[in-house]
Amino acid sequence: MNAMRKIFLLLAAVLLPGMYTAFAQTDEEQQRKYDYYFLESVRQKTLGKYDAAFDLLQHCLEINPEAASAHYELAQYYMFLKREEQAVQALEKAVTNDPDNFWYAQGLANLYQKQGETEKATALLEQMTTRFPNKVDPLYNLLDLYNRAEDYDKVLALLNKLEQRAGKSEQLTMEKFRIYLQKKDHKRAFREIESLVEEYPMDTRYQVVLGDAYLQNGKEKEAYELYRNVLDQEPDNPMALYSLATYYQETGQEALYQQQLDTLLLNRKVPSETKLLVMRQLIVENERADADSTRIIGLFDRILEEDPEDAQLPLLYVQYLLSKGMDKETVPVLNHVLDIDPTHTAARMTLLGEAIKAEDYKEVTRLCEGGVVANPDRPEFYFYLAIAYNQDGRTDDVIATCQKALEEAREGAKKEVVSDFFTIMGDAYYEKKLTQQAYAAYDSALVYFPENIPALNNYAYYLSLERRDLDRAEEMSYKTIQAEPKNATYLDTYAWILFEKGKYAEARIYIDDALLSDTEKSAGIVEHGGDIYYMTGDTDKAVELWQKARDMGIKSEVLEQKINEKKYIPYENHIDGEKATEATNAPQE
Repeated sequence: MNAMRKIFLLLAAVLLPGMYTAFAQTDEEQQRKYDYYFLESVRQKTLGKYDAAFDLLQHCLEINPEAASAHYELAQYYMFLKREEQAVQALEKAVTNDPDNFWYAQGLANLYQKQGETEKATALLEQMTTRFPNKVDPLYNLLDLYNRAEDYDKVLALLNKLEQRAGKSEQLTMEKFRIYLQKKDHKRAFREIESLVEEYPMDTRYQVVLGDAYLQNGKEKEAYELYRNVLDQEPDNPMALYSLATYYQETGQEALYQQQLDTLLLNRKVPSETKLLVMRQLIVENERADADSTRIIGLFDRILEEDPEDAQLPLLYVQYLLSKGMDKETVPVLNHVLDIDPTHTAARMTLLGEAIKAEDYKEVTRLCEGGVVANPDRPEFYFYLAIAYNQDGRTDDVIATCQKALEEAREGAKKEVVSDFFTIMGDAYYEKKLTQQAYAAYDSALVYFPENIPALNNYAYYLSLERRDLDRAEEMSYKTIQAEPKNATYLDTYAWILFEKGKYAEARIYIDDALLSDTEKSAGIVEHGGDIYYMTGDTDKAVELWQKARDMGIKSEVLEQKINEKKYIPYENHIDGEKATEATNAPQE
């Protein structure tokens, strides 16, 4: 036998248990053939050539019809093909021919259960508990089957067997307790938990468990004594504090129940998880009783005052307030969370949303300045911080914030987000009259995302004010009105570019659309309308629109001259002149 073949056979012995046991009655030549075809089927399977692997297994059975390993492998294919009856037959042959292979038997037992063959599954699993005494899976599978059949004597026998192997545990003891209660054998039921207490006398948790069992089964006095005993030893024991509160509630002692809840909830030594559990239960009870929220809110406030370092309970408090429609009341609670944990993004984002909704840019600035420090990888904080700085006229800070955001942007950052930051930078540079830097920023924005509509609009508009690259400006602006045909600002930009190119009749069509769509009543759009109407020969309408623009707030010597002389007069410097209209016809962000 060569070295490579020895390696294949050793691997097969490890990976394919029971492979050789079927060859007791075959000669060496037959075994060699079987080995070859079986290992080749395994190789084909690993290559994903399942048809070839299946055919090779069939050939293996022609060589040795009793081969357990081939039957087992074929069963896997039958299950994949949803041919469960054939899978069962193949597995039954595998188990019959190799009864000492645990995995074959386990696979068959699982398939019996899947098919609802409970009796067959039970019989096989019972055999497996004897045949494989060191395996616990058959025992747990049998437990499930015996429980479904309500065969409690057999359940107890298995639990005792598991306990002998693994030792006494809370899980097994509580299961035996449950089974004895099902059998109406209360004496033995309580004896089980009492034995757990005796086994671990220093673990007061089991005394509380026993007390809970007493309380749930009408032994209030015994339960109370156990709780008091534990609290005498450990006054801050959260389980005992909670169980004692439950005792008072179950026995109708409402005043003591409320007092005990305070003792529990206002105790700093009680874990936050326990307090959360209690508060959730109280909220449910309050809702069921259709009571008002005053008591729950009061409890939350007292807990936060008593234990200000707990970050979990305030979040539950926020959820409760939101469920009651008390959105504004969440603000101080969320700020409390941020004081404890500045990196809590959800709290900061919720507060930021409220500040944006209220247009409170001072608060937006505060939250985002903290956000970029606590969560420097979150672009939304830079984005809203830049907008807040812009509202405050802090143009240099707008540029610095965008530059920092672009530095922090990791590979794979959304191209639209990167494009937005370049757009904001372009607007800020233009505000500072740094037109070359502004245009470079817009170019970068459009490289990252060519469909960035605000960038296209602002870039096109500023080019038109300088009367440069008007063909490109028209092309960019046309994309914006295709994307948003009812946007007054975009329509105005396109109309003004056409005006600068001398296409007055066409410009009038789009300025009319802009005026109709202008729900915010922009004085800049109205003044542009006057300019365009004048160039199309309608002087009266032009003067009317110029006067309206003046009434809407534009203060400009050029505008006054237009009205007085009843003719269009261009601004000598459109960039400076257009400053008069920026408040009402601002570039889009």
